[in-house]
Amino acid sequence: MKNLDIVLAVVGGALVGASLGLLFAPKKGEDLRDEIADYLKSKGISLKKQKLDKLVEELEGVVKR
Repeated sequence: MKNLDIVLAVVGGALVGASLGLLFAPKKGEDLRDEIADYLKSKGISLKKQKLDKLVEELEGVVKR
């Protein structure tokens, strides 16, 4: 069970890291949100625009602390 926890932690960390990398890239916010949505869709995760905006706001809050 511990091995599964480690794998899930690594995968989760990679997703958060990739998301933060995209957020700090020198592009327009709307373009970044579109890219994040496309990336998540390619991984089988579908978010509506409102949920994606909420996710971005939560990530911004964590980064600014």
